[in-house]
Amino acid sequence: MKKTVIIGASTNPSRYAYLAAEMFSERKIPVVPVGIKTGVLFGNEILNIKEKPEIKDVDTVTLYLGPQNQPEWYDYIISLKPKRIIFNPGTENPEFEKLAKEKGIDTWEACTLVLMSTGQY
Repeated sequence: MKKTVIIGASTNPSRYAYLAAEMFSERKIPVVPVGIKTGVLFGNEILNIKEKPEIKDVDTVTLYLGPQNQPEWYDYIISLKPKRIIFNPGTENPEFEKLAKEKGIDTWEACTLVLMSTGQY
């Protein structure tokens, strides 16, 4: 099963990152939530991004972090060696997409919720 890291995870039910975590949980897709605020999301502890937690065997990183907040985390996200990074609406970042592609990481400008709802995830 595809392990997905949610960057910008939140316990706030009105956030898209929360809704994505809920969909992953319902579909039994392994997820590792990473964010600034701590908490538990559908049985998974939100790891503190400031600690740059090591996560192995990452298939996908789905971003819920605006482009203005991404540069600090470029190296960390790339170090996870994901096969792809999904830039959800509002997170599109040509500079980061270029860096990721140079490292052989596939980049998608897409909505994780739509991808899962339509069976394209």
